[in-house]
Amino acid sequence: MREIIDLTKKLIRFKSMPSKPQEIKDCVGFIEKYLLDCKAEYRLFNHHKTPSIQVVPSSGFVPILLMTHVDVVEAPDELFNPVEKSRKLYGRGSLDDKYAVALSLVLLKEHLQKLHQEGKNQDTLPFGMLITSDEEIGGFNGANKALQDIETDFCIVLDGGNLEKIVVKEKGLVRLKLISPDKEIAEAKPGAGKDAIEKLIDDLIKIKTYFLKSVPEHPYRSVNISNIKSKNSLNRSPQLETSLKIRYTENDQMNAFMTRLHGELHSKIVVETIEPLLDPIPSSYLKLILTLSKHTAIGFEDGSNDARFLSKYGMKGIIWGANGNQSQHTVSEHVDIKSVYSVYSILDEFMKRCYTQENISPQ
Repeated sequence: MREIIDLTKKLIRFKSMPSKPQEIKDCVGFIEKYLLDCKAEYRLFNHHKTPSIQVVPSSGFVPILLMTHVDVVEAPDELFNPVEKSRKLYGRGSLDDKYAVALSLVLLKEHLQKLHQEGKNQDTLPFGMLITSDEEIGGFNGANKALQDIETDFCIVLDGGNLEKIVVKEKGLVRLKLISPDKEIAEAKPGAGKDAIEKLIDDLIKIKTYFLKSVPEHPYRSVNISNIKSKNSLNRSPQLETSLKIRYTENDQMNAFMTRLHGELHSKIVVETIEPLLDPIPSSYLKLILTLSKHTAIGFEDGSNDARFLSKYGMKGIIWGANGNQSQHTVSEHVDIKSVYSVYSILDEFMKRCYTQENISPQ
């Protein structure tokens, strides 16, 4: 299992940030070489210059799918030099999500070697992989597109949770913009521009009041203002534009909420996306993981990742992974090495059980 950590270090050295597409391409190329070396059949999927790797049968169906990503958030150069200290591996992507990519690759290689020794081919594997490269910026060209071509009974998103918690539920996400009207004003009344600002503030208060305060028994919603832009022109009031992220729960009807807003706000509403939430769906695969991992329980998280696309395509799945003290995206990002080995051992036994069809059905 030491290979997982060594491989993670190699992956960390790629500065695979959205701002460096060539580094992402090089990282994906490195993974391709690894797959070729272990005689794995794969498909390179490229949508709008966003590469993803699929390791699934030609039919597109695989009983279990492991989903990970190679892209990372922006970081200074020094964080791309992996450091192993106190049984932890530090570096950008160590926790989110390159250890998971390495773990999946090593798991695939080990199981493929056994199959080849038995004279069997890759299509008899009970699992496949999807490795994407745009999770940190929304996943719209990666998981969102690639999952269209895949069928699976159960997806394990190795991008969250921890050894003690399997995440089965996350909030949905709405991205929208508010755009204030651009009105002509008299040159002698420069103070008239305040009207646009006041109306925008009024609209933001209305959204927060309706969405957050009107139903206090559901406190897990959130409204975040990401930015406000102003466009000024001569003799016109400033045209303001603000971006919002609304995280909602299963108790919310977001389409009805958007319809109501259209009739009540001063600003023009532009709905960019209404993304589904991850909702728990019973599965015997989940029961098996819980049986194999004695100290793991199911839980929930407030965040959002590519797992939300599972709901879009009607797929069952979970979010799980190694321990890292929620250090992703920080300067001290790290993954606990012992927990990586534990996740690997559990998944290895899980795949063996699924391969022999021992007490397993997709229901």
